[in-house]
Amino acid sequence: MKKIIIPIGVLLMAHSVNAQLTQGENYVYSKSYLDYNSGGQPTKTSETVQYIDGLGRPKQVVNIKASPLGRDVVTHIEYDQFGRQVFDFLPVPQPGTQNGGIVPLSLANATQPDIYGSEKIYSEKILENSPLDRVLEQKQVGNAWNTQPVKFGYDVVTVADRVKKFITVTSWENGATKSRLEENWLYTDGQLYKNSVKDEDLNETIEFKNGKGQTILVRKVIANDEYADTYYVYNEFNQLAFVVPPLASIRGDIVANTVKQDELCYQYSYDGRGRLVEKKLPGKGREFMVYDKQDRLVATQDANLNAKGHWLYTKYDQFGRVIMTGICLAMGNSRLEEQNYANTKGSNNETRSSSVVVNYSGMGVYYSVAQGYPQYDKVYNFLSLNYYDTYPVGAPDIPSQILGDSVLPENTQNSTSSTKGLPTASYIKNTEASDYGWTRNYTYYDIKGRPIGTYSINHLGGYTKTESKLDFGGAPQMVITKHKRLETDTERVITENFTYDHQNRLLVHKHQVDGNPEEILVQNKYNELSQVENKKVGGVSMGSPLQSIDYKYNIRGWMTQINDPVSLNGKLFGYKVKYTDPVYSSISPGKFNGNIAEIDWNMSTVNNLKRYNYTYDKLNRLTDAEYAEPEKTNPHNKNFDERLIYDLNGNIAFLKRNALPVFGSTSTQVDDLEYKYIGNRLNQVIESSLNDTGYEGGNNIIEYDLNGNMINMKDKGIQTITYNYLSLPNTFDIVQTTMGVTFRSNLGYLYRADGTKLKKIYTGRMDGRGAVTTTRMTDYLDGFQYSYIDTGDGFQPCLGCRTESAFEEQAYENVGKTFPGLGGTPEWKLDFVPTAEGFYSFTENRYIYQYRDHLGNARVSFAKNSTGALEVTDTNNYYPFGLNHIEGMLSSSNFGGYYSYKYNGKELQESGMYDYGARFYMPDLGRWDAIDPLAEKMTRHSPYNYAFDNPIRFIDPDGRAPVDDHFNKYGRYMYTDNKKTNNVIIHTDKGNASLSQLDYSKKGTITAVSKVLAHYAGEKNIGGYVGVGTYGKGDAHTNGRGNIFFNTTSLKGGEYDNAYYIRSTLNHEGGKLGHKNENFKGDYTFTLHSKVYLNEAKDPDFGKTPDNSRAGQAASFGQHVLNAAEKESSYGNNPMDMINQYNEENTGGVYINVYNSGNNLPTSTKLTVQIGNKIYPTKSYEDIKHPQE
Repeated sequence: MKKIIIPIGVLLMAHSVNAQLTQGENYVYSKSYLDYNSGGQPTKTSETVQYIDGLGRPKQVVNIKASPLGRDVVTHIEYDQFGRQVFDFLPVPQPGTQNGGIVPLSLANATQPDIYGSEKIYSEKILENSPLDRVLEQKQVGNAWNTQPVKFGYDVVTVADRVKKFITVTSWENGATKSRLEENWLYTDGQLYKNSVKDEDLNETIEFKNGKGQTILVRKVIANDEYADTYYVYNEFNQLAFVVPPLASIRGDIVANTVKQDELCYQYSYDGRGRLVEKKLPGKGREFMVYDKQDRLVATQDANLNAKGHWLYTKYDQFGRVIMTGICLAMGNSRLEEQNYANTKGSNNETRSSSVVVNYSGMGVYYSVAQGYPQYDKVYNFLSLNYYDTYPVGAPDIPSQILGDSVLPENTQNSTSSTKGLPTASYIKNTEASDYGWTRNYTYYDIKGRPIGTYSINHLGGYTKTESKLDFGGAPQMVITKHKRLETDTERVITENFTYDHQNRLLVHKHQVDGNPEEILVQNKYNELSQVENKKVGGVSMGSPLQSIDYKYNIRGWMTQINDPVSLNGKLFGYKVKYTDPVYSSISPGKFNGNIAEIDWNMSTVNNLKRYNYTYDKLNRLTDAEYAEPEKTNPHNKNFDERLIYDLNGNIAFLKRNALPVFGSTSTQVDDLEYKYIGNRLNQVIESSLNDTGYEGGNNIIEYDLNGNMINMKDKGIQTITYNYLSLPNTFDIVQTTMGVTFRSNLGYLYRADGTKLKKIYTGRMDGRGAVTTTRMTDYLDGFQYSYIDTGDGFQPCLGCRTESAFEEQAYENVGKTFPGLGGTPEWKLDFVPTAEGFYSFTENRYIYQYRDHLGNARVSFAKNSTGALEVTDTNNYYPFGLNHIEGMLSSSNFGGYYSYKYNGKELQESGMYDYGARFYMPDLGRWDAIDPLAEKMTRHSPYNYAFDNPIRFIDPDGRAPVDDHFNKYGRYMYTDNKKTNNVIIHTDKGNASLSQLDYSKKGTITAVSKVLAHYAGEKNIGGYVGVGTYGKGDAHTNGRGNIFFNTTSLKGGEYDNAYYIRSTLNHEGGKLGHKNENFKGDYTFTLHSKVYLNEAKDPDFGKTPDNSRAGQAASFGQHVLNAAEKESSYGNNPMDMINQYNEENTGGVYINVYNSGNNLPTSTKLTVQIGNKIYPTKSYEDIKHPQE
């Protein structure tokens, strides 16, 4: 096993007075308590029975009374004649309950129309007819997918594959490797493994690996002899030295042309201890890293910081917790000199002090500052300060209770537990060095260590407090939020109450502002599959909602409909998503891999059915969006078509766009754009259309800073953009001309050191109007948004007109539709706060509700007017990449305040860009303003492209990377954003969650997570049952019968939130099954187990797991090798032979040192594990021998 875990708090019972288990059957019965009453009696429980056959294999899982109607939900499990689980069945709600008894004919109820109807309810694996049991095909659930399998191929490379053999010549320079890229012709027959996957739409990916398990090439097949190739090149020390993306791999001069390497390739350098110390990302200057002797990252420097002689530093306490961050002046003239200084700091830990040691940026610090890097007097901008264990001096008084629950104290004088080991306070400074504004955050816990209260004092002196009442299982029953902008302001209070069903599915969410009537935000109704089938929103009476919204899903759990767009019947919005069955199939054939073929929508304000049909290339990039109005005489009017062509990296090369003119109803092509690039940087946009309704390109050159941030966009009138150290925009200087009038404006932003936006200041002046200046300031404080508007002498300019070059859909807005409430006496006003279903407007004293589509885009906003009647306040129709439809005077899309939160729910800025948090996005061009901070996770794609060029399927939550492997709440695989990302995301009723955030006491969770694990087992070609077990030893274990179980405690620990850690663990456990089969004696030896660890470490998934996971695996490997050498006479080898093999062949950069090792293995033998420069604790042989499994 990976490590030894003793599960606690899991109640396994052999029988129960409530459950009526089937006698004569083997089973595991679990009962967990979700809530209890004041008398201590349970009011909600979760009960699950797993029935096991005579071979110890699960055969049926019964979730007792788990459906919304209180009926059993049963998962059928069966095996083929070889004991392999090739069919994976969906859970089936039953017509009643057996109270835990085994359910005969459990699949019979699946055919009910409100369950699965006539759909195929199982996925199927077609396995290779060999002992390897490799998956050849996998068919997903659903009739439509039965003839559209995912196909797998296994082969070796041939010369005909024309796989380039890149190598490096590495030298030593400034204490680090310096690799030169060279090409050694092609790989010959049999030198690489070749594995291929064809998705349901026959889009093929081929992966080539060498004998060490290193990925050499990932090839996306476009056509015969046309590929998008991404090469991974390793130096002589098996370290990744270059990544050569598709646009670079096709260049015949990429080896010799270092300029193009800098523009297009990822480059890495390492120090003598294998630590990454320098990297060069495409289009970005070099970045440097410095570590302490504990291998903790203590300083980083990007190109902009380097030009200023600054480093971003991090300080730690003796437990390795981050306690301070900031920007310091360089200690030397190079990275090596900085590293040498860090090496003088020994343990490099700072310690807590009872008194102020130093005052940085107006903040007293209760830590030592001279024991670690950097030198304390070199601090230039102190940015953050964290406290643990106890609350710092000056913190507010700790409440004794929050909503009736006792608060965890600082010490154990009057309690058996305390806040020791928990974070207690976090202080975050505003980004600019001259700004001494701080946000002070405090967290309070209940006696179980769960956060139940927060107190955040903002940089203006006001605060936001939250108080939460949690039930026994941790679900919030009540949340009270108290807020002030300034300390002298009137406190605003928001009270939220939540009601759940017997399995903690959210039923009712109520919301109250101050003493106003309580609003019913949402009432959820679920089908028997626990999907929300109806949602009632708004109103103060349960029986009188503002809207009743219906939802539909397909067999794979994908949302397919919101209301009925063909027949609205009093609904304000209807929306239908079609994957496999588009109406206009001749335009866009059905898609089976998760891409969307067709979308219909309608709005009550116009009541005109609209449709988009989508087509894609072999790289799943959107190439055509064809607009139609199916109920019109001429449905294919192409009013809002978009067509795109991309280069191999996914940069948009050409874009054509249709729109309606300012006046008139006949569409025309308004944009015919050609994008010119230097590397991935957009250098120029050439506009060939003579129609100025669309993008008003001036063919201007676009410039960038050293970090790859766009510093002007003169086509849009943006003269300059400046950035802070987080690469977030600080200022925009804009000059635009509209109808002969010049408008000059400036945008300024203020952020916290963690990137949170705090303030925006907009100033504008229109020439020819007496040079009147308009100032609008916005404060962003914990979701509460404030505004201050000063229009000078009272003149109200057309604030929409200034954006004509930036986003055309706003160019034609009249004054009344922009910034509601503009004018009057300049003063700060609380505008609004977001809710779960939209916003509450303080200025209008009403709730604003929103219909959002499957991507979270705001479509229709509505509210009650002053007479109590329902009114639509805003509507939005979007081109695929997020630009609002350009429809002249017909547009009803507003701007300002809460109206500005549109595409993906993000705020549209006065510059025409959307603020996503980590970057700004240009929807008219489909590109970002800056390089993706997570670009290294998606090396095949341009670091500037949006959502993998598939914005109909994917979103980018914060501008860093689209989300990862997605599963619905039943554990059914939905889609993957990118196989190189790490996270496992589960879609639950309460939002997205990782595996560690799930409630394993809840019925259905174990079944769902088992399906997630089985999905990854299928990817690794591992047969047999794979699932969750509440018994056994270690993180995961095999039971000797071909089954693999993951422990619930370890799943809640966080490591398995990483998809690669799941895969690596499956490699390990699957390897054990294989070795057990070859061990005819029936015992499982240390020698064989050592081989399992070795094979696991050779797989590339191992190299992508977290450092501590790799270190633990290596330590266990070393333990088994030493035990084998001592205990097993058949071993017969020096243990260093296998350890040396491990050091050479593992993919994780791990090195095992064994001291005094030899055939005799003296008791003084010591083993250490090193990853980079971090050395994990030394263990003597006496400590590590005889490990428990």
